[in-house]
Amino acid sequence: MQVLRCSPRKEILSLSVSLGRGGEACVYTVPSDNNLVAKIYHKPTTAHADKLQAMLANPPENPTASLGHISIAWPEDLLRAADGKNSILGFLMPRIQGMRPIIDFYNPRTRRQHCPLFNYQYLLRTARNLAAAFAALHASGYCIGDVNESNILVSDTALVTLIDTDSFQVLDPNNNVVYRCPVGKPEFTPPELQNKTFAQHDREISHDLFGLSVLVFQLLMEGTHPFSGIFQGAIEPPPYEARIASGHFTYSQKRYVPYLPTPIAPPWEILHPSLQELFVRCFEEGHNNPLLRPSAQAWLSAIAEAEDSLITCTTNPQHRYNNHMRSCPWCERTVRLGGRDPFPSHRAIEAREHLQPRIKPRKRHTQTPHFPQRGMSPQLANYWQPVITPSRSSYKFSKKSKLYPIICCLLGFGLLGYADVMIKFTQPLVSQNAYTQQTLQARQINNNKLSFADYYQQGDAAYKERDYEKAIVNFTEAIEQEPTHAIVLVNRGNARYNLKDYEGAVGDYSQALKIQPNQIKALVNRGNARYMLAEYSNDPDTEYNLAIADYNRAIGLDNKEIEAHIRRGIVRTQMAKYSGESQQAYKRAIADFTEAIKLNASQAEAYFQRGVVYYQIAQYSSNYEQEYNQAIADFNQALTISPKLAKVYLKRGMVRYELAQYGGSESNKNQTKAIEDIQASAKLFLEQDDMDNYQQALSNMCVVVENKCDPLFQSSSNMETTN
Repeated sequence: MQVLRCSPRKEILSLSVSLGRGGEACVYTVPSDNNLVAKIYHKPTTAHADKLQAMLANPPENPTASLGHISIAWPEDLLRAADGKNSILGFLMPRIQGMRPIIDFYNPRTRRQHCPLFNYQYLLRTARNLAAAFAALHASGYCIGDVNESNILVSDTALVTLIDTDSFQVLDPNNNVVYRCPVGKPEFTPPELQNKTFAQHDREISHDLFGLSVLVFQLLMEGTHPFSGIFQGAIEPPPYEARIASGHFTYSQKRYVPYLPTPIAPPWEILHPSLQELFVRCFEEGHNNPLLRPSAQAWLSAIAEAEDSLITCTTNPQHRYNNHMRSCPWCERTVRLGGRDPFPSHRAIEAREHLQPRIKPRKRHTQTPHFPQRGMSPQLANYWQPVITPSRSSYKFSKKSKLYPIICCLLGFGLLGYADVMIKFTQPLVSQNAYTQQTLQARQINNNKLSFADYYQQGDAAYKERDYEKAIVNFTEAIEQEPTHAIVLVNRGNARYNLKDYEGAVGDYSQALKIQPNQIKALVNRGNARYMLAEYSNDPDTEYNLAIADYNRAIGLDNKEIEAHIRRGIVRTQMAKYSGESQQAYKRAIADFTEAIKLNASQAEAYFQRGVVYYQIAQYSSNYEQEYNQAIADFNQALTISPKLAKVYLKRGMVRYELAQYGGSESNKNQTKAIEDIQASAKLFLEQDDMDNYQQALSNMCVVVENKCDPLFQSSSNMETTN
């Protein structure tokens, strides 16, 4: 594709190497400038052109300009058709490299893997720089609209960059036209916009401030959402959007809410008092009056105060906490997590202890408590995430050092300390960049091009280390040299999939299939990506059917392709939940799983998924007991094959719990076994550092034992410590 760049001089750009493809546009490298990328709309409109021109006429101030860092990836130039029609096709924007999604830093597991020296001071600094970027945008009259974790990138030195800026809400003051943001994520959406059609509403700064507060809370509370908690009601726990709409802030100070803080979350008291006050203002007082939500500038001041009051633990210098705490909360949390330190010491990192499995507690023999039974049973969702592995190639991969993230963070640690000495607040005005509190490491660019094989090997090595961003960079360099190498495209798609860039993954798999139409791995993985896209789609059935079509093609090429049978069965199970002919759809899913078992009887996943279908059928069957028992038989077989599958224990526990609710001579036995299964699942999830599902297991336990959670929490605490 050729496009015309008009400034600083007219230039024809040949765009051939794609960095990512979404539903609305595709992003390309710019051959003549490695610091820019080109975003080209699939179907450019007059609205796109007018909005971009309004953005270019009024760019927001960059709060980190003096440090040579871009905090807001704003459009820099228009790209027009090169055929003389002069129509606007897209724009140029800064190319952001060496940064990760913000979730990689507030999620303890990924932070430990990629940047283990990113301590609590870094998290505060990240929140501070995030608030600075919001303040700059709001000062220029812009609203982000779709505030979420996927459009915020963070460097290993706590610098922040907002991306996807052309989706922001833009006001054109010359024409008095508002270009709205038509999308949003419920977890970051304020109560007044829940269940609203975003395209029909102008966003307000107060709406952005709700999302900003959620992100700051997650940064400082180890990824905990402010509305997450153990539900104390007698029905299925409501989703986040319902909790937000009801104002059920788990840590409310002035009203009762039907939630207890999750036992794996840090205590509320760990937050500096000034920050506690702002969170209450946003989520409690601001529930009915959005104007009470703290501004970005208020967050800047409070975070600065919290950072200035940090003190250092005498046991581990990486433990930084506010001086209102009597003892180090991170030492206490390390004990509670069975030795898994959220901020490991330099010594532990050098010894690579931070990457080792958590310390397994010694077995404790405790009597199972007996609690009254609950009359209503919850529906446990069938969660599934396909594991994408690199495609095979003819290259031999050399072993690479895993010290890369440690070295980066050690450098970042020194720079942050330098910033503390050299940079201080002066005045709180956005126009004076006074809230910028971070330095930027000068990144040296290696202009020596490597060979295709070298880039491929480096990409593969990074992938194996789960450094997917680095893998994408290297695979992209390889693709630039050999654009028709299908395997590299598949592997880059796999890396994008693991970063939850499902649209980009679909684009890579599709490109690979144009080159090699019979590439089975590309078909199966594209089906997996389309299945995941259905979760975010307004038309999930279309994505489901596209996924099934991919699996059908793969099976047509090789009817012994086990993964395609299993994945097709999973999609059919999901579609059956909303189908008018659910029983027939469930039967087709069972046939898929049964075929996979025939092909390989050691497929634990196939047994598990078939058990899930029997469980779903039991919900609507008059012969429910037989269906439940078939589900349990399949779960038993899955555990015989793979005894560490925590999700199977969890599901079997809920099936036994529901059987117990029907009474009969086996009721007490099923209730006891249900508790044992869910306890086993919680223990395994904890050992595997899967905190999201660990929390789900605890929530289900609260249901099974009629929300008598205090004994559970005590048991959980005992389970997490060692003798």
